[in-house]
Amino acid sequence: MHSRRIKNNWHIIKGQPLTELDKKVLYYQNKGHLVPSRKLIKTAEQIEGIRRSSVVNTGVLDLVAREIKAGMSTAEIDKLVYDYTVSHGAIPAPLNYEGFPKSVCTSVNEVVCHGIPSEEEILEEGDIINVDVSTILDGYYSDASRMFIIGKTTSEKEKLVRVKECLEIGMQAAKPFGFVGDIGNAIQRHAEKNGYSVVRDLCGHGVGLEFHEEPEVCHFGRKGTGMLLVPGMVFTIEPMINMGTWQVFIDEEDGWTVVTEDELPSAQWEHTFLMTETGLEILSY
Repeated sequence: MHSRRIKNNWHIIKGQPLTELDKKVLYYQNKGHLVPSRKLIKTAEQIEGIRRSSVVNTGVLDLVAREIKAGMSTAEIDKLVYDYTVSHGAIPAPLNYEGFPKSVCTSVNEVVCHGIPSEEEILEEGDIINVDVSTILDGYYSDASRMFIIGKTTSEKEKLVRVKECLEIGMQAAKPFGFVGDIGNAIQRHAEKNGYSVVRDLCGHGVGLEFHEEPEVCHFGRKGTGMLLVPGMVFTIEPMINMGTWQVFIDEEDGWTVVTEDELPSAQWEHTFLMTETGLEILSY
């Protein structure tokens, strides 16, 4: 079944000569590699739409960066995100997505991701928080997150937040006609070298025409595995790096909040990228 799915992934357009891109992708497909379908290769018009969405998405995070502080509730962050997004003619993608009740994910300390904003959750000196925003503008999606340190924190938490290096190293490993596994391998090696673990139950993803598209971008694994990276693909890299074990659980009460199994802190950074003929271009950060 797997080989059949790979064989039929890249369709030749009848009546049109093979392009250089066709020839390259077919070369890898014929060697048995998983290649993207044509719909994952964005057109110039689609890329421009995703760029416009990304401008709003990055603007949201810039606003949060200016306003976030101790004493603020995570519900206040949610209101900032909602108001900014709709005032720019866009829609917060998380709002009502599969039942998610808010416009942004706010994940504090041991919460890995998908934290739900609340009036009762007040940011305190020393907290670390991931703010994850996603935007729909004219039907185009973008997605990014940043870590913030509230006031002064411990040296251990401060060092963990600097694992943005993992994202940067993953970026460097992503090459046109390389593989998704190259990204995960580079991230895992760097994280583990520094005594951290990489969450395995969640991953990056394609984005642009939908909130979540192929490929799944795992942040661990082996080089030369996973889907072929082809110019025109748009996807996120968003490694979740834990101070302790990589294992996590989902809060049973809300069905969304992902927490580290040992309740030690976690950190995450996320960008949306366009794969070009020379490497990655950052769209939202």
